[in-house]
Parts: sequence; structure tokens; C-alpha cells
Amino acid sequence: MSLISYETSQNMLELLELPSCKRENVFLSNALGRILAEDIVARVNEPQFPTASMDGYAIKYEDQELESLSIIGDNPAGADEQNELQSTECIKTFTGAIMPKGSDTLIQIENVTAKDGTLYINEKVSFGSSVRPVGESFCVGDVLLQKGVKLGFAEIGVLAALNYVHVAVALKPRVAILATGNEILDLGVTQTKGSQIRSSNNYTLAALFEQAGAEVMQLGVVGDNKTEIMQRFNDALNGADIVVSTGGVSVGDYDFVKDVVPKIGAEVIYKGVAIKPGKHVMLAQREQKFVLSLPGFAYSSTVTAILYALPLIAKMLGKKEAYRVVEAKLKEDFFKKKGLTQFSACNLLIEDGEYFVDFTGKKAGSSALLINLLEESALMISGEEDTFLEKGTLVNVILLKEF
Repeated sequence: MSLISYETSQNMLELLELPSCKRENVFLSNALGRILAEDIVARVNEPQFPTASMDGYAIKYEDQELESLSIIGDNPAGADEQNELQSTECIKTFTGAIMPKGSDTLIQIENVTAKDGTLYINEKVSFGSSVRPVGESFCVGDVLLQKGVKLGFAEIGVLAALNYVHVAVALKPRVAILATGNEILDLGVTQTKGSQIRSSNNYTLAALFEQAGAEVMQLGVVGDNKTEIMQRFNDALNGADIVVSTGGVSVGDYDFVKDVVPKIGAEVIYKGVAIKPGKHVMLAQREQKFVLSLPGFAYSSTVTAILYALPLIAKMLGKKEAYRVVEAKLKEDFFKKKGLTQFSACNLLIEDGEYFVDFTGKKAGSSALLINLLEESALMISGEEDTFLEKGTLVNVILLKEF
């Protein structure tokens, strides 16, 4: 089987033309975790007026040289203070209140003594002390949030401060998941043969795709029957943007998916990539919809879903990246065979502000070992030509906690 390189497969994925990102408006209270569909630009300065950042007395800076000042009023937050401060005067001003006209400095309560309407300064402060200037947080025209960002608690707070009742977010792409194979048992089905395998792929991938921002359609399990597989694919493409199947893409007599996909009118973009695990991965397209057929082993299907499904989802959402890649140092020597780009489960550690990689507790074996991705795991990338990477070598690592 002729294999294309991993880099070529990713370049082809990046060059795919997808329809413009669809969007919808949702209440801000329902926007957590959604992908922003437009830039958020500040329409006002924040704050709009000089504002007290502590409790104290609004004064003219130079009046600190006087023996005492006259207290002419109170200015709590939310008040509309009309007095314009004159020399020798001060106004008691509280956190969050607009500074009175004529004042330029706030002297904190701890620095003064107030008695019978007179203020005595015990310790001077610098010019503009405890005053938030106009635009300290942001100014009119500042791009505060960029299109494609995932909305977390801080983004929600900024939008609320800007009075966004609704926010435009990317419409979630619909991903259908189908597990194939006579040996696969769905959850809850009684096992009658030792050769039967409990279906985990469709649940693993569903969680992965939902975490990446997609809406998931579970199509369950279908046996090794060409007619039934073809019907499931056709039905799935009627309602989904991406159909992801597991199993049936290798070279075995019962690997029917690779034969069925072209027969449903999907054009194969590529079949076979020089990667480990998952070299039999297949990507096809029918009109503006995609079929991604992955290997059946749990680790293989999960890794290839990250590499090929997540970028498709990210493109449909308008996200800038499907996952984060960081540079880390090897804490031990690493060996591999030449010829395939390899994605190895590893532990990602932070020491003195640097990322490090080791393989403590990672089991060597087949591509079925999904347990290797538990805890603080990541995927280390080693290139086709790599065979031996010495301890201390810098490697690229895919983070698995930030999709």
C-alpha cells in the first residue's frame, strides 16, 4: 500500500475548502464553551471617567502641602457628585466612585485623620494615586476577544461587562460516529463469546468531539455487512457534516468500509498515511461533507481522530487551531523504527518553567492500549527519519487537555 507522509496529509487537510462558518446567537448564560463567531470590539472606554480604586479622599495633589483640608461631602459608588473641588477642599470618595471634578488624586483613609469636618494628612501619596484613569481596562476600538476563541469564564465576564445579552457563536458541526465489526458489542449488550469486544471507540470519540465543540450523533454498532454499512453511511451523511467510522479500513477480508465509502459517492482524498498508529486512516468527501474512517483499535482510533477529525471540526468552527503543540525535552533516550511518523503516549511534566517528557508507566504493546492516555498524558511526535532521540532532545508534543 502506498502511503503519503504525515506532513502531506496535514497540508491536504488544511487546503480543504469548507463552507463559511455558520453562526447562531445564544444567550450569554448559555455561551460557556462555545466558539466566538465575531471579533468583540470595545464600544466605550472602561472606565469612562477617572474612578477611585480605593476608599479615601479626593484631593488636588498639591494640596497635600497644606496643614488641613475641608471635607465638603461624601461620594459613594454610583453617586452623581456635582461638587467641583476647589483648593483647600476634599470629598470623601469610595471605591468605584467617579472622581469629583477638580480632583486628581485619592489619598487613602489609612493615610489621614478626619475630625469635625477637617482632614489632616499624615502620609502623602503620589500624583494620581488610587485613581483608575480613563481607558485603564480598554479603550474604544480595542479588539477584546477575537473570532475563534473558546468562551471561558473570563470571556463571559468581559462580554457581560460590555452588556452583551446575546453573543454570536459558531454553529456546532454535527459529527456522526459509527463503530463497525461483528466482534463489537455496544454497551449493555450481553457478551456471549470470548471473542467479542466491548465498544468503547464511539464513546471515546464522542467525548473527544464534544470537548472540541461539536454536536455528536451516536449511530451505534454495525456488523461486517456491506449493504448495512452502506445504508448507515448514507443515512449519516444526510444529517451530519462529518461521519467518523472505526474499523474496516485495513486489508482484511472483512474490512468493508474502505470499499463502501467510494460506492456512496464520496471521493477518497487519501487512504493510507505513514503514521504509527493508524496508517490505514482514510479521508473522503461528498459535496461539503466528509467521511473519516479510522482503525478499530482504541489507541489508534483516538490518536487518528485527534490528528484528522479535530482539524476538520476546528475549520468548521472557525478556530485557529485544533490542539496545542508545545516543545519539550526528553528525560530519557527514545528509540523507534525508521519510516513512520510516530505518536507516542508520554507523560508531560513541568520543571522550572520547562516542559519535559518521559514514559514512566506507559505500557508497550499493541495499538489497543487506551489506558496510556490516562492522567497527565500527551502525544510525543517523532519524525519518519528518526530512529534514536537522545535524552535532552527537544521534541514536539500534542497537549490532550486543551481542545
